[in-house]
Amino acid sequence: MNEINTIIWDWNGTLLDDVDVCIATINILLQKRNIEQITKKHYKEIFTFPVIDYYKKVGFDFNKETFDVLAVEFINIYQKKLKTSNLFTDVKPILQKFNNKNYQQIILSAMQETDLTESVIERDIKNYFQHILGINNHFANNKIGIALDYINNSNIETEQTCLIGDTIHDYEVAKKIGCKCILVDRGHQSRTRLLKTNMPVVKNLFEAGMFLENN
Repeated sequence: MNEINTIIWDWNGTLLDDVDVCIATINILLQKRNIEQITKKHYKEIFTFPVIDYYKKVGFDFNKETFDVLAVEFINIYQKKLKTSNLFTDVKPILQKFNNKNYQQIILSAMQETDLTESVIERDIKNYFQHILGINNHFANNKIGIALDYINNSNIETEQTCLIGDTIHDYEVAKKIGCKCILVDRGHQSRTRLLKTNMPVVKNLFEAGMFLENN
């Protein structure tokens, strides 16, 4: 087995604990339209990529308003609430541990890149990352395209790379670029759904670190 030397991190739900903020924000939109609000358990069972499919599942009627309008309204509320979201408590220790091992560390997110970078800087961890990769809009799409573009224009050896995320889509990205994958089950999708990928599913980043050391 090739030894891992590069970690690609997902941001939302993997390093940043923003699940409750996402649920509170979508419930504001739902309440405004007299649509039944969702619980955390239900959210983890229906959240998906592309995000437009998730919006359909929660009950928005695209005959009444477009996804673009809803997405912009969501992000405007989310950004205000985001200040209350903290890193998971194991993030800084594990980033430091990987830094000590001289791993290259990269963030790859479906978050708009300027907002993503600002969010990372605000939480005082930017120095751990060689690259911060986000999208160029607020519609949470094309994460695979960004990953492929980055891999094709870098010297990263994908067989020595592991993507750590919290959704099935993170697994799909890893599969597409040909790298290993570990999924954390405390983020935006349930453990039951993540296990269907047949990828290693861990409870926290310390477990992820142990898995990398032992495999």
